[in-house]
Amino acid sequence: MKPGLRNLILTIVLVVLAAGGGAWLCAHYVVSHHTGRPSLHDMVHKNLDLTPEQSRRLDAIEKSYASERKRLEGEIRSANRELAVAIQKGEKDSPELNAAIDHLHMAMGALQKATIAHVFDMRSVLTPEQAKTFDAEIVSALTEEGR
Repeated sequence: MKPGLRNLILTIVLVVLAAGGGAWLCAHYVVSHHTGRPSLHDMVHKNLDLTPEQSRRLDAIEKSYASERKRLEGEIRSANRELAVAIQKGEKDSPELNAAIDHLHMAMGALQKATIAHVFDMRSVLTPEQAKTFDAEIVSALTEEGR
């Protein structure tokens, strides 16, 4: 086997092993540190004593966001596939690799912006007292240490 081909195969094998190990460690960390905090949906619908009108409006907001989130998560998966192909080619600073990284960052940023807009859309339906509880839960989730 030619040294160049052997080195390429070895590099690919090492990348796959490193990626798999990293994914396993990340999943293990997330599972072991999950606190069982209720979802935002559960907190809003169970703890805020919503009126039927508020529930109806929030359900519409959540349905719209779920559709947008699904679309954006698809975009992230697409960007991840591009990144995988670029990594497989093995060129550290290739235009394809940089484009894939940029695509992934843009998709992740779009999901984050949509999520924040969703939070504010939900808050707009709440009374001032409900919004205080909602905001406290959001702030707690974003600032909780050790997660």
